[in-house]
Amino acid sequence: MTMNVLGYAATSAKAPLAPYRFVRRKARADDVVIHILYCGVCHSDLHQVRDDWGGATYPMVPGHEIIGHVQSAGREVTRFKPGDYVGVGCMVDSCQRCAACKQGQEQYCEEGATWTYNDTDRHDDMPTFGGYSETIVAPEKFVLRIPDGLDLKGAAPLLCAGITTWSPLRHWGEGKGTNVGVVGLGGLGHMALKLTKALGANVTLFTRSPGKEQDARRLGADSVVISTDAGQMAAVNGKYDLIIDTVPYAHDLNPYLPVLSLNGTLVLVGLLGDLEPALNTVPLILGRKSVAGSVIGGIAETLELLDFCGEHGITADVEVIKIQDINQAYERMLRSDVKYRFVIDLASLNL
Repeated sequence: MTMNVLGYAATSAKAPLAPYRFVRRKARADDVVIHILYCGVCHSDLHQVRDDWGGATYPMVPGHEIIGHVQSAGREVTRFKPGDYVGVGCMVDSCQRCAACKQGQEQYCEEGATWTYNDTDRHDDMPTFGGYSETIVAPEKFVLRIPDGLDLKGAAPLLCAGITTWSPLRHWGEGKGTNVGVVGLGGLGHMALKLTKALGANVTLFTRSPGKEQDARRLGADSVVISTDAGQMAAVNGKYDLIIDTVPYAHDLNPYLPVLSLNGTLVLVGLLGDLEPALNTVPLILGRKSVAGSVIGGIAETLELLDFCGEHGITADVEVIKIQDINQAYERMLRSDVKYRFVIDLASLNL
């Protein structure tokens, strides 16, 4: 049977988030029903709610950094039982048949992954609703076990901010003896610093703000380069095997191309849209350098990330808020006034 659930939703691109009751789809035999404890607040939640990317459908219940415990499990579920601590990230389904899915890269599903919210269930055509709510239903394959001892509040952002930076680190094979740069110190950037350092690579933060050096070093940066300082940029010319660019808006990539090593790659994980200004291809061609993109990670990668974080005690730096403060949190995010991720305590829904 379907479930009547309380959450917070936007009813239009200009409406504030407000309490909203909605119906979740019926749980199937392979589904896990999760009582939500915490949900991270991602910058993409704000973009989706305000229809910055187009394609928004309302009412919309955001949230894809979800931590909770299993409330019930379908008869075909074998990996989870009631009471287990689990997570749900950006996806709740995929076709399971295409080349990407067979490689464990469900986020690149050729038929399109089913996103945790602002999407439609591929089996019954009901809308998907996210984690700013009491409960969520997801297939067992897309439910993630949370390692024992990992702080649940700080673990929530691992399911988007964490995996978004982990996946390129693993894909490009970064580790001991490599040099990695991180552009931007926000929700994604602070996770990139922590994870890169734990993998054993040398990591540098590129920033326009000199005041971020102390925090960057606390988070794992070996060095900080002010990207607007031509002398500092020239001093690291040709050094970086990989640069993870976490900036979510259009900005000039050209200053970063000379600091890539031969065969180096700058990977975009924050910007969805056109590049401005255009790229100068000379350093790309003369240094066999690449500009690439990456989005979240597959389920196997995410489980690998969670295990790694469990072994190393890595979680996000978070500020826990009540759901009633979500609209103020969105405004603070626009001002970069958070270190480094808001996480909603969903117990506040019942206040």
